[in-house]
Amino acid sequence: MPRPPDSAPREPRFPPALVALMGAVFVNLVGFGLVVPLLPFFAQALDAAPWQITLMFSAYSLGQLFAEPFWGRLSDRIGRKPVLIVTTAANAIGYLALAFAPDIWWAIGIRLFTGLGAGNISTVQGYVADVTPPEQRAERMGMIGAAFGLGFIVGPALGGVLADDTLGRAGYQLPLFVAAGLAVAASLGVVAFLKESRVRTGPPPSPLAAFDFATGDPVISRVLLVTLIYMAAFSGMESTFGLWADSRYDWGAREVGWTFAVVGVVSVLFQGFLTGKLARRFGEARVLAFGMVLFGSSLLAQTLNPLAILTPVIMAFGATGMALAMPNISAMISRATPGDRQGAVLGLNMATGSLARIVGPLVAGATFSGLGHDVPFWTGAVLVLPAALVALNAGRVLKRQRRDAATAQAEPVLVT
Repeated sequence: MPRPPDSAPREPRFPPALVALMGAVFVNLVGFGLVVPLLPFFAQALDAAPWQITLMFSAYSLGQLFAEPFWGRLSDRIGRKPVLIVTTAANAIGYLALAFAPDIWWAIGIRLFTGLGAGNISTVQGYVADVTPPEQRAERMGMIGAAFGLGFIVGPALGGVLADDTLGRAGYQLPLFVAAGLAVAASLGVVAFLKESRVRTGPPPSPLAAFDFATGDPVISRVLLVTLIYMAAFSGMESTFGLWADSRYDWGAREVGWTFAVVGVVSVLFQGFLTGKLARRFGEARVLAFGMVLFGSSLLAQTLNPLAILTPVIMAFGATGMALAMPNISAMISRATPGDRQGAVLGLNMATGSLARIVGPLVAGATFSGLGHDVPFWTGAVLVLPAALVALNAGRVLKRQRRDAATAQAEPVLVT
């Protein structure tokens, strides 16, 4: 039966603007995924101690702590596209400089600069929120997460092939050069194919006003706490996994790279095809809480696992928890935030995650060196349990807010 001529055309599931954004994110994340699993071994080639290796991870997150709110607010004001161009270009500079770092302290400083220039995740999420109705945001945030995950399939595998640990520091320069080239390609892709999504409505609120709004909102404040706890647990695992696998199974950069590629495969499958459907069926908060529990269980299982061959399998279960968590965190925050504050509040969420990425690796490095290689995993497993409870509580508050808003709209207006 033909559609009536006055009916509105159905919006495509993936608008061209979103497809272009996913492409840019994927190319950029291939470079990021290529480098991150190799960083512990690159640092060891610079004669770095375990605490210096984790400090290098924390330095990047320290840069993001300040950069995410700044770039998010700036994207609210001048638009998402120019911010994405600048930050992807900054990635390229950071990778290129790291390839020539003469010692670990230069490497730490370069990672700090790269974090300052590359804090654009909140801008990406703000773009998605600009072009997506609220009820579809968990699904489309999941698609962006799938682009991240796809980057973590190609990136670590490519890094494992390109790296040559027999050459010392020089053996890691080629992967860094390739990562820099990919970041340049992402920046050029944004210039050529991405359309601006932000309608400029005046200057955004000040950082203090955005902080007051977020911490005063009963939903956003709880979700920020979930981000803080979860990311501390995740970053502690991420920053010590290469050292843990080396000490336990005598693994090198190749094995670690392929294991992180497994994380990417699972992230693509779940975030691309299942996370949005599960969120619509069970609600964002319940899916988020389940993801927390699944991730924490995987950390505990790794320490009890006696077989190296099962490590990627257990990592896949942990990746499933991560794939369920992150899109729903962003979706819940986006639902509770006015349109003109999306970039600022999502940036504050990413800054919270960056704060966790500072503390998490530092604590993990200290406990790894002083208490044993399994302790960072045990710590992470304990942390995510209260995060799951906070997520469920935030979901109840959000549900009550929606019900109250619907009731208020339904009440008749008395005219005197």
